[in-house]
Amino acid sequence: MATRITEACINCGACEPECPNEAIHPGDPVYVIEPDRCTECVGFHDEEQCQAVCPVACCLPDPERPETEAELLRRATRLHPEAVFGDAFPSRFRRR
Repeated sequence: MATRITEACINCGACEPECPNEAIHPGDPVYVIEPDRCTECVGFHDEEQCQAVCPVACCLPDPERPETEAELLRRATRLHPEAVFGDAFPSRFRRR
């Protein structure tokens, strides 16, 4: 699922620089995540960095946009054609 930022957002901006896809931007009244740029950090980290740094835990999976690890990795590959992800890329789907 793409991640979304809920109305609980306090506009602290901690999430924006952590996104490897530059998908997070200031909104009105809360920050927003562009779903077509969000990869849930698949390919880069084993957890979503926006949620990891959010002081109010408002970066949550969007149940309206379910996506598989394969779909998210394809998006990461499209957004970062210079990156080589290999078979052991980081992903929240692989956390235990």
